[in-house]
Amino acid sequence: MSQPRAIATHDAPAAIGPYSQGIVVGPLLFASGQLPLDAAGTSMPAGIEEQTRTVLANLDAVARAAGSALARAVKLTVYLTDLANFPKVNEVMSATLSKPFPARATIGVAALPRGAMIEIEGVFMTEGDDGQH
Repeated sequence: MSQPRAIATHDAPAAIGPYSQGIVVGPLLFASGQLPLDAAGTSMPAGIEEQTRTVLANLDAVARAAGSALARAVKLTVYLTDLANFPKVNEVMSATLSKPFPARATIGVAALPRGAMIEIEGVFMTEGDDGQH
């Protein structure tokens, strides 16, 4: 088995603690939770739809730095501070992702860092013979 490899990109917000943006082990990328911050980590959009789009763009940036892409997600975990936003998040994800959609869990949380309404972490394929790499 290959050694874990840390992923870092300036195209997504830097880690705000002692963790990596992602870790590649074998053919998989384990991407840390992404907040809806711009790549500089200084601004955050207001609405849940735009926050969701920003989080997905940040996940895509981390995935691309590992030789993958958002389209190669196999599992996403979504954290929401208000589960009433679930339908709006689904709309954005339906418009951004394609079939087969990744497996997913959605969890309601009391709060997220920096006052975000959403955070998403994911597992991505980085190599293989599925013709998408």
